[in-house]
Amino acid sequence: MPPKLDDTLASILSSRSSQGRLRRLTIPSATSVDFSSNSYLSLSSNPDVKTAYVSFILPHLQSSSPEAGFGLGSGGSRLLDGNSAFTEDLEKRIAEFHGADAGLLFNSGFEANTGLFACVPQKGDVIVYDELIHASVHDGMRLSRAQRMPFAHNKVYDSATTSPTNGKSKYPSLDSLLKSLTEDAQVSAGKKNIFIAAEGVYSMDGDLAPLKEIVECVEKRLPQGNGYVIVDEAHSTGIYGRQGRGLVCQLGLEDRIWARVHTFGKAMGCSGAIVLCSSTTRSYLINYARSFIYTTAMAFPSLASIRTTYDFLAQGHADSLVQNLQSLIRHMHTLLTQIIERHGPSPELFRINPEAPQSPILPLLTSRARNLAQYCQERGFTVRPIVAPTVPAGQDRVRVCLHAGNTAEEVEGLCKAVEEWVTGAVKSKL
Repeated sequence: MPPKLDDTLASILSSRSSQGRLRRLTIPSATSVDFSSNSYLSLSSNPDVKTAYVSFILPHLQSSSPEAGFGLGSGGSRLLDGNSAFTEDLEKRIAEFHGADAGLLFNSGFEANTGLFACVPQKGDVIVYDELIHASVHDGMRLSRAQRMPFAHNKVYDSATTSPTNGKSKYPSLDSLLKSLTEDAQVSAGKKNIFIAAEGVYSMDGDLAPLKEIVECVEKRLPQGNGYVIVDEAHSTGIYGRQGRGLVCQLGLEDRIWARVHTFGKAMGCSGAIVLCSSTTRSYLINYARSFIYTTAMAFPSLASIRTTYDFLAQGHADSLVQNLQSLIRHMHTLLTQIIERHGPSPELFRINPEAPQSPILPLLTSRARNLAQYCQERGFTVRPIVAPTVPAGQDRVRVCLHAGNTAEEVEGLCKAVEEWVTGAVKSKL
């Protein structure tokens, strides 16, 4: 008798568990200090934001007018019954805020990336991507008809240094890869398109992409204009650029980046995403992006939360939160550096990026990530171990995310717990 499906699945899960890779759902403790979520500006719990949100939706809730009222659901996909004047106005507002021609809302950053990368690159085109690009981009590329080729993380030229956290890569630099592609006469003549995918801030390493250098390299190697840079600003929205417009805006690259994906589930404190692009690309996505076409549109309560947080940014209310966040980042890095100086742990046991952090994401690299995370959790601090295959083998870490809502005392408490663990781990090695 053949094995039952559940038996087969249980065997696969058992194998993953024996490798220490089994994923489980957990419920965050209400009493633990959050150093794990991506809510960098703490907007999801900000009293002013919540008050503004309620004030915004209340008139719509109480209205009996079809134009002013709203339902708990959208009623269908955008192409059928789920579209509204409010949705289209919100897209225009967001696009204008970020200095883009147009924008198209998606239910999540995952759906935005899969939809964009699956349908835009055509047969014969090539997608060149940073080796640490998000899983959603990988899934979109798998659905695409284009060829895909990785380049070493954040390495634009061969002379560039490797990432302190990611180590030496087996992939070429972006410049070397583009140079090899231009040996194809159709690429050099501009008859094949090359799409270059990068993130503004990388979610596991916390480092920023060298976007200016990437753009300059693409323009140099592909002077026919057939190089199209796509930037996922998921972890840079809200905390970089004037009033949180993102890294592309901070660097003044709005007119040199072909498309941007901004998501709202991180620093913005709500949910959903938008692809910023040309009006022609927006029309193309409406026609061919399956993750847009075949899904129920976001309902008014979700759209209203996006509108509320963007108003909060545009009015400058988040500026002080960003400043406080930057102060906490510097404070924690100083404390962690001092721990290493005092105890001298081996790099395998515990290390951090010695350079000043570029984002609120601080990876604590250690071969004992699960043990360190558990130690901190037991002392009231929510942190998560990140292990292979989510990160490359040998790059396990405890991922610490700082928030504007954290305090200096909480940061010091977490660092004290880390130091206690390091002290014990160093002694056990003696």
